[in-house]
Amino acid sequence: MSNSTTYKQRKEDFVSNLSGGPVSEINNVTAVALVAVLLWSALQARHSFFQTSAALGLLVDYGLNVCAILLATTLYSDAPLLLCIFLATPVALVYMLPPSGGSSRKKRAAVPPPPPPTTTADATGPSSARSLGRGGDPAALDAVPVKPFLTTYRGSMQIITYIAILAVDFRLFPRRFAKVETWGTSLMDLGVGSYVFTAGVVAARPVLKERASGRALSPLTRLLRSLRHSVPLLALGFVRLLSVKGLEYAEHATEYGVHWNFFFTLGFLPPFVALFQEILRLVPSYAALSMCVVGLYELALSRTPLKAYILTAPRGPDLVSMNREGIFSFLGYLAIFLAGQDLGMFVLPRKVNPRSDARPGVQRNTLLMTMAVWAGIWVLLYNVSTSYKYGLGLTVSRRLANLPYVLWVAAFNSVFVLGYCLVDTVFFPAFYNATDKRAEREAYEFATSKLMRAFNRNGLGLFLVANLLTGLVNMTVPTLDVSPAAAMAILLAYTGALSILALVLDAYNISIKL
Repeated sequence: MSNSTTYKQRKEDFVSNLSGGPVSEINNVTAVALVAVLLWSALQARHSFFQTSAALGLLVDYGLNVCAILLATTLYSDAPLLLCIFLATPVALVYMLPPSGGSSRKKRAAVPPPPPPTTTADATGPSSARSLGRGGDPAALDAVPVKPFLTTYRGSMQIITYIAILAVDFRLFPRRFAKVETWGTSLMDLGVGSYVFTAGVVAARPVLKERASGRALSPLTRLLRSLRHSVPLLALGFVRLLSVKGLEYAEHATEYGVHWNFFFTLGFLPPFVALFQEILRLVPSYAALSMCVVGLYELALSRTPLKAYILTAPRGPDLVSMNREGIFSFLGYLAIFLAGQDLGMFVLPRKVNPRSDARPGVQRNTLLMTMAVWAGIWVLLYNVSTSYKYGLGLTVSRRLANLPYVLWVAAFNSVFVLGYCLVDTVFFPAFYNATDKRAEREAYEFATSKLMRAFNRNGLGLFLVANLLTGLVNMTVPTLDVSPAAAMAILLAYTGALSILALVLDAYNISIKL
């Protein structure tokens, strides 16, 4: 018992009192995911590599989209730019080789034929929006399509999250990437916020569909629907709480509190966002609403004793003081969710401006420019909030989820979504030129990794499995004492198991709805 207690204390000390690392290094590490997608896209667009080589294609897919990120956070953590160069260099070689015959055929097939003369309305025009949810032409394009670059972006963020939650328990994973104690930036701090941000992007889809259908839901109906998503997450939060306490699993109280965990944060977001829908009648956008929430929260932190209470108050005896980090940081995560939802409101629709009848190419360029402007705004606001010379001089705190943390997460994700969209635009323009659902679906599948699609389909379910596997490994393996080789073997087996599970669920058309 003494040995287990000692080891538990060592585990808690291993993730305590950390100060993180520079934002530039975090950007370099995460850029590996974007460069890996660049190489994947070049292989697919030029040679249809992942269409014609089934088994080998899946193996290379896993190597590029999973193992590259694993290497960036472990063996190449001190030289992520070198890994980026290794991944980017073959892109030139791919284009030096003549395209394969399969690629040429696929490219021709991906370019859809012109609409038949009997079509009564342009499928990409206003009639498409009106037909959504009203029994319109089944071949007409949806007003809110599933876009390849968003699938890739979400898949990359999920993979980084899955890797980090287990890798952090090994010495191979640099301490500067683990969650900071109070002040500073780290890869895992960014990962938590990015997970919430991507959830916000996806949450814009039902809002857009509701608006396109022309049938506004009542506040009560919207709240009840949100609770259907909340209850399973809150249940998972209680399961995690009971299992952590029952198994005496190592825990870090200053992360969320004594009882609170990330599942509770995720679970409370949908009903709060549903309530905030009514406020949008007074506030012009989700971005403005996000800034109002985090701005008022930052004022409370700066002008009242709230910050001192969160950071220094005794633990207990009441539940609020025991879980003050999780309870009050929820406001910051709510702001991050709303910022993600704002991005989703103009990224998800087929047209940035629904009243515009511009050609697909013009629409795509408008989207890129809009994304670039918003990415610039978030980056500027982040720099203003953290600059001591020209701004507020604030320091990022994931523990508080304060203003600079919210702006950092929004800026990072906006820039990276723009990067994935640029890759998508360059390599797979056929998706944006499709004139019917079948051609668009074929172009979508050609432009997205099968593994990424599988991770997206059951993202939250796989996140739960990843947490269970992380607990299993920590209960059976002394992660602090294993060699780097053993740690890499365990991480490869873990990521491989998650990838196989995702692909099997997708192959059998199983969607785990939580």
